[in-house]
Amino acid sequence: MTSKLEQLKQFTTVVADTGDFEAIARVKPVDATTNPSLLLKAAAIPAYAELLNAAVSDCKGDVGLASDRFGVAVGQEILKVIPGRISTEVDARLSFDKDAMLKRAHRLIELYDKAGVGRDRVLIKIASTWEGICAAEVLEKEGIQTNLTLLFSFAQAAACADAGVFLISPFVGRIYDWYKKANGNDYTGADDPGVQSVTRIYNYYKANDYKTVVMGASFRNLNQIEQLAGCDRLTISPDLIDKLAADTGKLERKLAPGHAGEARLSLNESQFRWLSNEDAMATEKLAEGIRQFARDQEKLEALLQAKL
Repeated sequence: MTSKLEQLKQFTTVVADTGDFEAIARVKPVDATTNPSLLLKAAAIPAYAELLNAAVSDCKGDVGLASDRFGVAVGQEILKVIPGRISTEVDARLSFDKDAMLKRAHRLIELYDKAGVGRDRVLIKIASTWEGICAAEVLEKEGIQTNLTLLFSFAQAAACADAGVFLISPFVGRIYDWYKKANGNDYTGADDPGVQSVTRIYNYYKANDYKTVVMGASFRNLNQIEQLAGCDRLTISPDLIDKLAADTGKLERKLAPGHAGEARLSLNESQFRWLSNEDAMATEKLAEGIRQFARDQEKLEALLQAKL
């Protein structure tokens, strides 16, 4: 019998949500994505010790540069075992500074370029703040493709599509977490608010012929993945990929082009901020996500600082 993982791969690109290239080599995804939390975990893996040491050499005390070099070095290793792309994240502490995000994105691309890795194999990962979306619009026009992360609302998705970003990562599990805590309801199947959010965005993009890729992320269980089978891409942790590979039940495609979607929604900055303000879940989870990534970035930099 064909596993659910192999069935899923028939209509969805599977992406590994990890910085562990040994795990990536085992699960064989097309693409992979990292973030400060995953890089911090990677830094504790003995196989990465040499990469950490190399990242701090000749940095002249610049721990931010060392961090970017480590992220790119991890990305290089991952690219050796996947055929597609690696997503590398801009420092979350810059999420409200368009110019600073552009500067760091350019440095990441420059580091990949020096390592012989072309732009066609890298996505620059940026938080879906208004400033992040504006920065991504500039990068896309420069030929640097982006992955807009920490996406929780329809307003964020609509603004990203209008900005022409390459890919968005709506966080299914964190949306589910918020509603479960708020309402005391353990949602399942199509009733899962995270599943409903991605389904709405997917149908909106397809109905309006947006080219932006929808990549569901942050899964808590197999059911969430199964409910989004057919989404353009899904980024999944190695343990959930292993569970999909071990399950030989039938997997039904849930998302496909051709379903009705809402009319185009073009937002200016004030409209975007108002809609964001009105969405308590999205406001809280975006802020929380940025804080979490910022704290892990600081922990990673502390490790690097100790080596400088």
